[in-house]
Amino acid sequence: MTSIQNNPFATIPPDMAMTRDAARFVETVAFDDMPAEVLRIGTRCLLDGLALYVAGSDHECVNILAKVAKNTGGKGEALLLGDPGARVPAPIAARIMGTAGHAHDWDDSQVSLDPAHVYGLLTHPTIPSLTGALVAAQLRGGLSGKDFMLAFMTGFEVETKIAEWMLPQHYRRGFHSSGTVGTFGAYAAAAKALGLQGDALRWGFGIAASFAAGIRVNFGTMTKPLHVGRACENGITAALLAEAGYTADPSALDGIWGFCAVLGGGVSRDKIAQGFGQTWSIDRPGVSIKPYPCGVLTHPSADLMLKLIKDNGVKSSEVERIVLRAGSNILNPIRYPIAKNHLQAKFSLPAILSMIVLSGKAGKREFSDAFVGSDAMQAMQQRISCLFDPAIEAKGFNKMRSSIELVLTDGRSIRGDADERYRGGPDNPITDDELEVKVFSCAEKVLSDAAVKRLIDHAWRVLDLKDAAILMTLLHE
Repeated sequence: MTSIQNNPFATIPPDMAMTRDAARFVETVAFDDMPAEVLRIGTRCLLDGLALYVAGSDHECVNILAKVAKNTGGKGEALLLGDPGARVPAPIAARIMGTAGHAHDWDDSQVSLDPAHVYGLLTHPTIPSLTGALVAAQLRGGLSGKDFMLAFMTGFEVETKIAEWMLPQHYRRGFHSSGTVGTFGAYAAAAKALGLQGDALRWGFGIAASFAAGIRVNFGTMTKPLHVGRACENGITAALLAEAGYTADPSALDGIWGFCAVLGGGVSRDKIAQGFGQTWSIDRPGVSIKPYPCGVLTHPSADLMLKLIKDNGVKSSEVERIVLRAGSNILNPIRYPIAKNHLQAKFSLPAILSMIVLSGKAGKREFSDAFVGSDAMQAMQQRISCLFDPAIEAKGFNKMRSSIELVLTDGRSIRGDADERYRGGPDNPITDDELEVKVFSCAEKVLSDAAVKRLIDHAWRVLDLKDAAILMTLLHE
């Protein structure tokens, strides 16, 4: 028998009690415990998340899930996103909402300042916790805006702390943390909204730990956003089972067979000392609200490409070739050398750079199969090379670094380095006005302008709402 001393999972501190502490936080945290800045940023994330549900509500992958849901049937507990006349079981509603919110890869990204983590590769924290809160609000009824935001921020904090505290091997092994750790965000938000306490609260964490799944091989396919959809579905299911008395190990995050050890290779003892809610991750180190609907690792390069094109008045017909240089932290996850469809384009540097050159932007229209598959896009991608740069690699993975050389047909060469203070990040956030512009872009061809304005207004005034479930109805007007 292998001794604990020789066990590769023995990096787990023997006195760790993350499950106990997470449950205690969910049970006891109150609205007044949230600093004003947490609520300010959280409200921005709420508005962003609502817009992303709308953006994904007519996506092909969501249409398939909705069709299956209606064919399956079941108790009508929550609204079916994209179909205002239909209600479905709460876990199924959560599956579809979570998938829609992540369908365009436009949802926010958790930030870490730990150089051991690969920057930009933790969780997309809003959609799991927001979905958990929204679906639970429909189950409970009469959940005030304040209690709703408390549930949302509780799930957000639990999800981001678990992701930060686990060793970075979790993501590097190939797990998709938005699908795995996102399960705990959805569960904690739902548990808070439903008022779970005591043993049931801890059992729910155990149920969620066994549900958590998602592997990165499916990036660039419909199953990638389904990881988040399943995280939301599983979080709601865990809450409902725990509420009904279904048992699980009450310390499932801990120990050599717990979630953090088995899926993450261990945790950081120093980080665990931070505790839940002593500092809130949404504020410090922060969260990135995305300007582009694709992997955040491409964003600094996309902004650099846009700057080079605009500052030098370059036309697409003048581009001979483009050379992008970066480290393995960017080149490995952003893995498609030539994108054939919009899903692959979200993980393709040649694709997003081509969009910028051809269209001057990279939004919902550009991330479509029609645009990505066009002759112009396919030809431009062929002119772009992505090269590994040892000098950039040597600087580490605590920032998203890249450089671009643009060679024109007249022989000129234009070069630049990506801004490490990338647009959308905590130290260079998009403004509230820019966020509202994004909301309109997300809702294009889905909601009327008047409906978008109502959605924006209700999101900014969320604390005044008597029943937060109204937010779901606003997604269907």
